[in-house]
Amino acid sequence: MSGNIKTYKILLSGRVQGVGFRYFSQSRASKYNIKGFVRNTYASKVEIVCQGEEEELQQFINEVRKGPAFSVVSDIEIEEIKKPQKYDSFDIKFY
Repeated sequence: MSGNIKTYKILLSGRVQGVGFRYFSQSRASKYNIKGFVRNTYASKVEIVCQGEEEELQQFINEVRKGPAFSVVSDIEIEEIKKPQKYDSFDIKFY
């Protein structure tokens, strides 16, 4: 890893729960060497914290913006986390 590591928090709204979104996110994270986690929120959204090289993060974000086959992403919020912890894997978190 070079010094161009970024961390983003992404909040996705729409039909994003019950459609395999967490597993889809985990498989895409693996494809782009992204670390962090994904989880459903109580507000029926999906939250992703992703960490990696800027270029790979952008490709990852482009894919999760589309989502898996039966999902419908109606809104996406992205914010950079300025002082993140370091993640060693990409995990699916449950409440």
